[in-house]
Amino acid sequence: MPGTGSRLDSVAPLVGVLAVIALGLSAGAMLAEGAVLVPYWRSLPPEAFLQWYAANAARLVEFFGPVEIAAAVLAIAAAALSGASRRRGSGLLALSAVLAVVILAFFPVYFQDVNASFAAGTIPLDQVPTELARWSALHWVRTAIGVGAFVAAVLGHSQAGERSRS
Repeated sequence: MPGTGSRLDSVAPLVGVLAVIALGLSAGAMLAEGAVLVPYWRSLPPEAFLQWYAANAARLVEFFGPVEIAAAVLAIAAAALSGASRRRGSGLLALSAVLAVVILAFFPVYFQDVNASFAAGTIPLDQVPTELARWSALHWVRTAIGVGAFVAAVLGHSQAGERSRS
């Protein structure tokens, strides 16, 4: 029922805003990584790249891990609360949550092992340029998904002010 004043009615919009912010930060961070860091990495000789990566791998994980996890958790919470309170835009918020989880899934499927090989310097030097090209391509796929998650959350949250009629 519209206007019931339930706790969900007050919490859902706040969590929706937090999800939009977190998804925007995540997408922006991935864009910056793809547009700034990756071209820099690819410009370095393989030895220099591996040295840079070994020195900075922990910083990358400590930054991107929490940002992407927070975005996914908040997107899931926003979708669940919006759905439970029967708000318009719930489907778009659910889509943003699914996309945020897909972004997380990229890490164990591909990035975890290759990042570890960069950090440990176990990848053969002659394979670094090819692997960085693959890394970059998959990163741009992940970034596009992240932008999609953000856009879906913005649209879903903007529609969530009204309850669906049913």
